[in-house]
Amino acid sequence: MAFSVSIFETKQELGANASAMGAARIRTALRHNGAARIVLPTGASQFEMLRHLARETNLDWSRVAAFHLDEYIGLPRDHGASFRRYLKERFVDRLAVPIGVFHYINPDEDPQAECERLNTLIAEDRIDVAFIGIGENGHLAFNDPPADFETEAPYLVVSLDEACRRQQWAEGWFSSLEAVPREAVSMSVRQIMKAKVILCSVPDARKATAVRDALEGPVTREVPASILQRHPACHVLLDPPAASKLSRLEKRMRLSSR
Repeated sequence: MAFSVSIFETKQELGANASAMGAARIRTALRHNGAARIVLPTGASQFEMLRHLARETNLDWSRVAAFHLDEYIGLPRDHGASFRRYLKERFVDRLAVPIGVFHYINPDEDPQAECERLNTLIAEDRIDVAFIGIGENGHLAFNDPPADFETEAPYLVVSLDEACRRQQWAEGWFSSLEAVPREAVSMSVRQIMKAKVILCSVPDARKATAVRDALEGPVTREVPASILQRHPACHVLLDPPAASKLSRLEKRMRLSSR
């Protein structure tokens, strides 16, 4: 798989295809290595992908270890916007075969110590498949612009910019902008880029500017997702609204690598 872009008629079709592609890579890892390691995203844009992935058949989830991308600091795990709750309810609890291990981010007591714990765990082997999205401000995970492209730390404490916080509020996760936390633990850009395969699912018109800037603009810290152009096995999956501002779509869909 080389860097590529595909457009699907609906977000349901997008999610089904992202799930099928990821499941195929997981099965390959299980067949060749006896185990697989994945990264899973959250947010409204990932509902369909996770719904289909949880229904994938002929996949031994008991041999899979999963990490998630980010979690708010200072948000109880039972809060409606908690990513731990999101992934448990929308993915882990829906699997027919219990997952081998899910490494949740638990930053409640000491966020820096939690980063160190996760850094040790994720460094044990490469990630086979990273399922990700792109934020309205172009962020990857919670790496808001200007993102740190240099740190080797797999997880780090980050500050959330206003555009990111407004997105979370507008999606209905919080009652007000002030209720959105200002800090989070996030997987770093370099750690995301270390995955063998990246599957980036991005539906909806509100992401169109970020998609255009990430895929057609220069690689820059001001558009964190632009770094995906440099990954040798990244597949970006869009619906027509998300792709609506692309001007060089045909070229991008033929692009094999950078």
